[in-house]
Amino acid sequence: MPTDEQLRDDAAVRLRAAGLRVTAPRVGVLVALERESHADADTVARHVRGSLGAVSTQAVYDVLHALTEAGLLRRIEPAGSAARYETRVGDNHHHMICRGCGVIADVDCSGAAPCLAPEHTHGFVLDEAEVTFWGLCPACQSANEENA
Repeated sequence: MPTDEQLRDDAAVRLRAAGLRVTAPRVGVLVALERESHADADTVARHVRGSLGAVSTQAVYDVLHALTEAGLLRRIEPAGSAARYETRVGDNHHHMICRGCGVIADVDCSGAAPCLAPEHTHGFVLDEAEVTFWGLCPACQSANEENA
């Protein structure tokens, strides 16, 4: 796993490449999401505050929005859950979500984006397909077996 310094340096490079100013909150958000992918805004804010000190929740939301708009983050919205963010972008991967604990795992897409094709596009030009798989992770399966 890269060091925090390496993650901060990489974040600065990605921000510059996207034409964004390098600020401590932006770097902090990218580092937080490299450390904990699929985190919600509150979790990201806790990580950023842990490394930078006082940062408002609104500032974190603003950074998440700006980085998502710039294509540096992907926002996913699992049913019944707060929006989650990840730094893995541009590859049209899918997600597997545990109904027990809410853990999210990436599922690679087979083929080029979009890797799923509807029978009829209704005139749309498709560039992405989003699939969410739901089930129980191994830890929740074990817990259910122990409680049975």
